[in-house]
Amino acid sequence: MALTWRSFDFFESTPITPSDPTSRSFFDNPSHFSQSVASVCSGSESLFLGGFDGTVRIIGPNFKILREFTAYDNGSSVTHMRQVEGTSLLVTIGEGGAGEDLEPGQPVVRVWSLDKVNKKDGNPGLLSSVVVNNGKRPFPISAFTATDDLTQLAVGFANGAVVVVRGDLIHDLGTKQRVIYESDEPITGVEMHVDGGVGLTTLFVATTARVLKVVISGKGHGQPPKTVEDEGCGVGCMVVDRRSGEIVVAREDAVYYYTLEGRGPPTAYEGAKKLVAVYGDYIAVVSPPTPAGEADTTRRRFWGGAADSIYTFTLIHPELRIIAHSETVLADVKHIFALWADLYMLTLDGKIFRYHEKTLQQRLDMLYQRNLYTLAVDLAQKCGMDAQQQNIIYRKYGDYLYQKGNYDEAMTQYIKAIDSTEPSQVIRKFLDTQRIHNLIEYLEELHEHHKATSDHTTLLLNCYAKLKDIDKLEKFIKSEGDLKFDLDTAISMCRQGGYYEQAAYLAKKHGEHDLVVDILIEDSHAYNEALDFIWHLDPETAHPCLMKYARVLIEHCPSDATQLFIDYHTGKYKPRVDAPITAEAAPVTTNGGFAAGAANAVSNLSSLLPLPYMNTAVLASNNNANAKPTVGDMSLKQEAIAIKYTPPKPRTAFSSFIDHPDEFIVFLEACLQDDALSKEDKTDIYTTLFEMYLHKSNEKKSDAHREKWEAKAKSLIEADKSLPATQEKPQIENSNVLLLSHLSNFRDGTTLVKEQSGLLFDIFRSYTSAKDTKGAIKALAKYGPEEPQLYPAALSYLTSDAKILDEAGPDELAAVLDRIDKGGLMAPLQVVQTLSKNSVASMGMIKPYLAKRIEAERLDIQENKRVVSQFRTETMARRQEIADLGGKPAVFQATRCGQCGGGLELPVVHFLCKHSFHRRCLRVTGGGEGDDNVGECPICVVDNATIRALKKSQEENSERHELFKADLEGSEDRFKTVAEWFGRGVMGAGGE
Repeated sequence: MALTWRSFDFFESTPITPSDPTSRSFFDNPSHFSQSVASVCSGSESLFLGGFDGTVRIIGPNFKILREFTAYDNGSSVTHMRQVEGTSLLVTIGEGGAGEDLEPGQPVVRVWSLDKVNKKDGNPGLLSSVVVNNGKRPFPISAFTATDDLTQLAVGFANGAVVVVRGDLIHDLGTKQRVIYESDEPITGVEMHVDGGVGLTTLFVATTARVLKVVISGKGHGQPPKTVEDEGCGVGCMVVDRRSGEIVVAREDAVYYYTLEGRGPPTAYEGAKKLVAVYGDYIAVVSPPTPAGEADTTRRRFWGGAADSIYTFTLIHPELRIIAHSETVLADVKHIFALWADLYMLTLDGKIFRYHEKTLQQRLDMLYQRNLYTLAVDLAQKCGMDAQQQNIIYRKYGDYLYQKGNYDEAMTQYIKAIDSTEPSQVIRKFLDTQRIHNLIEYLEELHEHHKATSDHTTLLLNCYAKLKDIDKLEKFIKSEGDLKFDLDTAISMCRQGGYYEQAAYLAKKHGEHDLVVDILIEDSHAYNEALDFIWHLDPETAHPCLMKYARVLIEHCPSDATQLFIDYHTGKYKPRVDAPITAEAAPVTTNGGFAAGAANAVSNLSSLLPLPYMNTAVLASNNNANAKPTVGDMSLKQEAIAIKYTPPKPRTAFSSFIDHPDEFIVFLEACLQDDALSKEDKTDIYTTLFEMYLHKSNEKKSDAHREKWEAKAKSLIEADKSLPATQEKPQIENSNVLLLSHLSNFRDGTTLVKEQSGLLFDIFRSYTSAKDTKGAIKALAKYGPEEPQLYPAALSYLTSDAKILDEAGPDELAAVLDRIDKGGLMAPLQVVQTLSKNSVASMGMIKPYLAKRIEAERLDIQENKRVVSQFRTETMARRQEIADLGGKPAVFQATRCGQCGGGLELPVVHFLCKHSFHRRCLRVTGGGEGDDNVGECPICVVDNATIRALKKSQEENSERHELFKADLEGSEDRFKTVAEWFGRGVMGAGGE
């Protein structure tokens, strides 16, 4: 036996005793059993025993004899059997007997259906029976095989002949036989290889001297046999592995495997072999007793004389070169079969042994105990163990190697188990500086497998720094393909180590544009480069970066930053485009490049290992502020490309211009030129611009400076009549103007707003509140005609203080009294009451006013008396006329018709109004020519209709009290209003 084989006990061996008394008596009688059982086969959860007496016994679980029947009754022995797995078909071969048509020893093949019962004898249904002809030569059968569909059978004889039987044995539709091979060597084995895809059946034949193959159906059928191997095998040493289709042949030196292509790699396993079987991945081998004189001393000392008759049963795993089980057997082995999920061995004396494979974990534990971890991995892979469970083996193997001090090989195993191993368990083992190379290897694999955290990235960069391995550091940062490390951590480490240029490169490469801007501004203080980088971004990306550092950029790059804000917020932003730089044009950095920066960083980082984080306090001394980043410096500008985007509202940028009013004003004025601005945005801009103008005007500079900015502010709110009606005026809410003007002490703004809002009285009051007499007089002169009530207010103000009256002068007071008098704004009594509130105005100042008013009142009284007398006279006359019409005869003296002007002729119609008409000239209101019912006087009818309409209107209005109330509330002289309504006759009883 080769020394490379390792022995284990992967199987539990258990002797089996049938529980049924009948079955137990059959198996427990060695002499009877050996004389009764001629052949054995298994299949379909049953064991079949063929007897020398032609009987077949069917054995079920627990080795209970379930059934037996006579397959041959002519004295033939059942020498070979085959059960078709998954069916009820059993094939038997009987030989040795003779019948009417049979020669002695001529074999008979029969096919039985075990699920059918013959009613005559109780035997299973016999489907077919075929006599195998071997030239009528009585040679025993040495090998037998059949296809699963029982359409082809091969029978090998001890005289070296092989007969193939073809036909439908299941339905007994006839068969054909042919001797396909003859030789001088006995046939020791026949096995078939069926390729159903192409319908090719190849028969492998083994003799004592060779192994050959012959195609018995399909392409190549009819060709002579081809020798595969010039060595044969013994009977029972050839079997087919039904999983792979390989033919397994056991010889003394090795176990060989054959396929259609030829012989495969053998498995060296020396020793004589009597019987071989395939069980899963294992090969079961039965070795015969050692010849007399060759038994080893130990065996002979233990067994004595019986040592020469002891068989050896061995289970080997060819691929793993493992002896999974080995034991001695004190009797010849009759058959080895797999049944009921276990392997069984049946000896010639009726003993049964079951071999149950131990669990995979138990087998692995055996390997662990002997530190055979590589073999454990191979076993796990052969058994289909998942990768996570295999990783446990790798980790155990790594721990074993680590304990032995084989760190390089241990790290190899840890890397294999990287997917299911907690990285910290491995990292702790290799934190020693002497094992830093192994640690770097593991950390690199963590990044390759995308399992690294930010701590791992930090530690790996620390390791590079510790070894001053600049090449690996650069390769790690500039690695191609998918990102294999935590980007933020790597950038943070580069920034802390002073590699600002490389940090910017890393951020730019992976599209972290905001980080690029952070590095350029916060670390490198390269404000112009940062602004230029932002200008190269697309609108959606540029805006957040611009807004984040807006104040810093405006502080250091006021002009360019303001222009960028203007372009972006007015929709004119176009990302800058750089022309590609050729290799010849690219400048070579000799100082301060990556290598130089990395070298400085290494000196700072080297003392930090094995700490998992960078020490920022130590790195603070490495100030690389003088190094100017060159992002965009090597760019050749090309024509910018416009990209459509939605400009943000200008208000979003207002806070960026804090403490930069000049740039803010430029921005606001430029935004106003954008025609796409909404009304709301324009209002915001105008209001903010107005505020900024006032802010500039309050700067402590010259008066000219103040006037300049106040004029700009005033221009925003002053209604310019020269502008066309279609042009939109500045849109600033009056409340905002008032508030901002008040806060900035900008009175002109307040005044203009009040003028535009019609708040003239408030303008005047603001002057009077401020004791600005000149301003009040000026406002009175300007707004008085539009707002007459300013004059009573002015009278109160001028007479409120002697100083104010002296400043205004008597003439101004007289003018105010004159306008009050002319406009009837106050009654004389009200004027006197107003002046009497303060002892400021004297009687001499109001004497002309009072005299004028008294004279006007006197003339008004005289006029009213005249009108009253006139109305009274007219009333008396009307009453007298009515009385005369009712009690005195009327005399008509008209001689001409009032309608046609001709002389009156009968018939004539006279009216009490003294108008006379021809009857024919009147429009008769009645029905006929002789009707005396005539209408009104054609001359007076218009006046009468007017009077009736007025009367009707007065009657209707007498019920509409709201008209009277509205007229009374809006009247300056209420008594006069009441008198007028009373005179219309609408206040009498019943409306009369």
